[in-house]
Amino acid sequence: MSELSEIRKPVKKEMAEFEAYFGRTMKSEIPLLKIIINYIFRRKGKQMRPLLVFLSAALNGKIGEPTYVAATFIELLHTASLVHDDVVDDADERRGALSINALWNSKIAVLVGDYMLSRGLLISIEKNRFDMLEIVSEAVKLMSEGELLQLQKARKLNLKEDDYFRIITRKTAALIAACTACGAKSVTEDADTIQQMKDFGENIGIAFQIRDDLLDYEGNGLTGKTYGNDIKEKKITLPLIYALEQSSDMKRKQMLATVRKKKKTRDEITGVIRFVSENGGMEYAEMKMNQYRDKALAILDIYPDSDVKESLRKLVLYTTTRDK
Repeated sequence: MSELSEIRKPVKKEMAEFEAYFGRTMKSEIPLLKIIINYIFRRKGKQMRPLLVFLSAALNGKIGEPTYVAATFIELLHTASLVHDDVVDDADERRGALSINALWNSKIAVLVGDYMLSRGLLISIEKNRFDMLEIVSEAVKLMSEGELLQLQKARKLNLKEDDYFRIITRKTAALIAACTACGAKSVTEDADTIQQMKDFGENIGIAFQIRDDLLDYEGNGLTGKTYGNDIKEKKITLPLIYALEQSSDMKRKQMLATVRKKKKTRDEITGVIRFVSENGGMEYAEMKMNQYRDKALAILDIYPDSDVKESLRKLVLYTTTRDK
């Protein structure tokens, strides 16, 4: 049994029911939209975000319809953000399959993303969950800010560690924090509990993104993205930021000149990876990742032992040890 199957066990029934519930919300009379939605639905990923919603709800109370509403809302938002991200990044692939903009075009992809976003908003209004609408709208705002901040900094390649954390807290962690906050909100009105679960999700999200950035430097052939892809795309992440700060002015300028180049050879990309490794960039990023992992685990320690708590603990560890 895979690691994620083991983690899903306490909410396996609810996750299966969620798939049907989600499918019903995605029905459309527009033929083109039906085809695209079917395509998206068939190639769904690990569904970690709905899983986090259900586990966070189960940790704090009894799962009911509000939890399904929260998971659907989050999954629609997440899928919309991926469709839009592929347009922003001009990406032809997503999870090893062709992206919506590659199969159809950018105009259609943007409209499909908009449709999913609006479906999520409508569901929260139909079910009278303005509280969740507030949590998720805040996440959308932060995600957009994070993307724009990254684009602004990427132009000058002058990213510092503080900038990096500001970007990933918005771009990645905001949505994961919304998952855990909405999961809690679906079963309790206690503001402290909801805030605690939001903090829990934010720490997982930051650790998750650092792990993602480390995978780009590890090149074990198993990762979901191409080895050295961030360097190829001029993305400066924590391992490189730290390595640049440890090096001389001359070496820093030399490395940045390589990263800045539009077309880089495989040897040049390998050279940057070697530079990061030799200057302790990967060890430093791993140390920072583990700090956030431990903050998330410390929040879990407040709760009594249960299958759900154990699943969440395993999910936190999976986030920081996964190889794709």
